[in-house]
Amino acid sequence: MAYASFMGLLKTVLIILLVYFGLKIIFKWLKPFLLKYILNKVNQKMQDQFKQQADFNRPQQAKKENLEKSEKKVGEYIDYEEID
Repeated sequence: MAYASFMGLLKTVLIILLVYFGLKIIFKWLKPFLLKYILNKVNQKMQDQFKQQADFNRPQQAKKENLEKSEKKVGEYIDYEEID
């Protein structure tokens, strides 16, 4: 009975070690691909947010430019001649 439980314990420990080292090797190979995928996703999200912010600010900039132009104009000059 003691012999059977020792063999069971040994099998369990060996299986755990094989799984641990197997996963370690697999993740070592997959890590560059996972990092590349994650960084591409983060980069895409940042670009989308930047575009949204730029699109949000663009109408405000156009309004500011129109206000600056309207403030600079004093009036419209009309050239005319006097008729006798």
